[in-house]
Amino acid sequence: MNNRFYPGDIVQHFKRETLDGEALAQNKYLYKIIGIATHSETGERMMVYQTLYEDNGMYVRPLEMFLSAVDHEKYPKINQKYRFEKVSDFE
Repeated sequence: MNNRFYPGDIVQHFKRETLDGEALAQNKYLYKIIGIATHSETGERMMVYQTLYEDNGMYVRPLEMFLSAVDHEKYPKINQKYRFEKVSDFE
């Protein structure tokens, strides 16, 4: 599986497309990539990332899920192709 993100990259979750101005200003659904970890018991690769809103929490998600495409049958109004995509204009 090819990882298209690197530590320090800023990414957005596809649900960011559904937000209004106030939530956008609060950086809702924006994350900083920390890196890839390996689950010590299963060997599964996990993406480690940090929120850029609220408490700056740290999260992990299976890498395969993190890199997966948006289910456009379930979310037909979403334009983003992948669950997480890099944000090029974040400051």
